[in-house]
Amino acid sequence: MRVYLKLVVFLGLVALVGAAGFAGWRFATSDAEVSAADVTPTPELIEKGRYLTAAADCAACHTTPGGKPFAGGVAFDLPFGTIYSTNITADDSTGIGLWSDDEFVRALHKGVGKDGRNLYPAFPYTSYTGLTRDDAVAIKAYLFSLPKERVAEKENTLAFPFNQRWAMTFWNVAFLDQKRFRPDPGLDHVANRGAYLATALGHCGECHTPRNLAFALSGKEFAGAEIRGWHAYNITPDRDEGVGAWTDSQLASYLSTGHAEGRGAASGPMAEVIVNSTKLLTKPDIDALVAYMRTVEPRKGDGGVRVAESPKSMTTSTAWAAAPSGAENGLGAKVFQGACASCHQWNGKGQQTPYAALAGTRAVSDPEGVNLVHVMLEGTDLRSVHQAAWMPKFAEAYTDAELAAVANYVIGHFGGKEGKVTPEMVSERRATAK
Repeated sequence: MRVYLKLVVFLGLVALVGAAGFAGWRFATSDAEVSAADVTPTPELIEKGRYLTAAADCAACHTTPGGKPFAGGVAFDLPFGTIYSTNITADDSTGIGLWSDDEFVRALHKGVGKDGRNLYPAFPYTSYTGLTRDDAVAIKAYLFSLPKERVAEKENTLAFPFNQRWAMTFWNVAFLDQKRFRPDPGLDHVANRGAYLATALGHCGECHTPRNLAFALSGKEFAGAEIRGWHAYNITPDRDEGVGAWTDSQLASYLSTGHAEGRGAASGPMAEVIVNSTKLLTKPDIDALVAYMRTVEPRKGDGGVRVAESPKSMTTSTAWAAAPSGAENGLGAKVFQGACASCHQWNGKGQQTPYAALAGTRAVSDPEGVNLVHVMLEGTDLRSVHQAAWMPKFAEAYTDAELAAVANYVIGHFGGKEGKVTPEMVSERRATAK
């Protein structure tokens, strides 16, 4: 027993020394924070901040549907509880009106609030740490130029030990790389601009990179992940599971309009990104994002979706009639005929708007139908981009069995795969639908 206790103490000391050494190394290799007096906002600085705030997609997380802009209250349902976004308007009592520039920059770079408490990484400071101080201050200047909203903060409901904020100090030591963005000498100016937009400002990896057991981003950057029950697809240049087969014009169109010819339309959280952020970017910045995405390492993801380019059942159908396949008399086909065919058409090309096209989309190529079922339950809305780009909710119109049947029919007819959607799966997703 005495030998065992000595071994435990020795291993504990080794772990402590190792952790201290690692923490010292992380601190030594982090960029030093520069303190400065608050900058006096100018119209030019505020306008710069407006653009950067859109590029950083702040509205998606800090504005509830129909709520006051940037007043917080958006719920993030995590495996260990729920976190609510905070009010980032300049209200003195419930917002950030009393924050200095230094305190605002510290929150973005280090994940530490004005009161010294650690923030949770649902706020993507692990990406924002790459922002320049000038850009961070510009964002603050814009936020402070907007109306102040007095909206009390909602209390997080995290289970122990995840409700212990002090523990985030150790998480930051392990997973927060406090470095400002540094241009890659192997990339040209355009691709480096795209890298800054994608990694620091747009924080694409926060949704498209899978997380490890500690909820930190894994090494499979952009290989696809799950966000709010949706698939955030692989966006690496992998030709099978990613966007390697997409043309530059398709990528640019998707980012700026939410639609790419032959690839489908954005929905769910990605539609929010389009509406709140990427559609507002300049063409040079969209082109920079595309240029950078081409340089990312191609990766396969877990549960990646491969698109069948030309399923026979779809290509042999006309706009108004399905080719005989043996499935045309089933429940799924009947539901599709009654509720879907008039917009999407049997050949997948869609009418009225190209946003209705199903041919080539990853949603109908996923046997589990994850995003497909969510779209049927929740609908989708890109009318701020195109007046006809929307689909109503069908959650109340059809039963779980009917939606499962039509999902499997769509996956088979347009995706060329056997659908595996069950009524139970639809019921589970219905419980979390908006």
